Amino acid sequence: MRVYLPCTLSALAELAAAGELGPAPLTGYAVTPALVEWYVSGDTEELEYVALTEAARASLRMLAAERAEGIKAVGRRVVIAAEMPDDLVKVGTDLEDRGRVRLLDPVPLAKVAAVHVDDIDAVPDVEAAMAVLPAADTGDDDARFVVDGAEDHELMWYATQEIPYLLN
Repeated sequence: MRVYLPCTLSALAELAAAGELGPAPLTGYAVTPALVEWYVSGDTEELEYVALTEAARASLRMLAAERAEGIKAVGRRVVIAAEMPDDLVKVGTDLEDRGRVRLLDPVPLAKVAAVHVDDIDAVPDVEAAMAVLPAADTGDDDARFVVDGAEDHELMWYATQEIPYLLN
């Protein structure tokens, strides 16, 4: 199953150094039966894009959490796409998070198919979104508009061989 895992550049560096993303369990997003049922008219590619987008939203939250902990995180969302055996992916039944899954084991680098990262041009919008995320969560429409501005940026696709270049 293709799973999209929210990440940050600092966590990507840990993946590159350790050879795996962990520890488990990990939260990811995938084309689940609940997502297929909800998004009736979509084909597989559209559904995978929905899962990728959900992972990108979670990455924004991870960036904000790193900043809150004092980590100097670069304002670029990161999503790791991995091919995982179905028996290691636990699909939930929560209707609010139709595409959310849990991975029961760490993700070895060999299972990573690609990495999706914001282009450097997205950094100002991602930085602004991180700053207003708490207000957006409480329903502030102006803050939600700023967060949506970050989400308007498409993530760039990188092969696993390019990970070292992303980290420099």
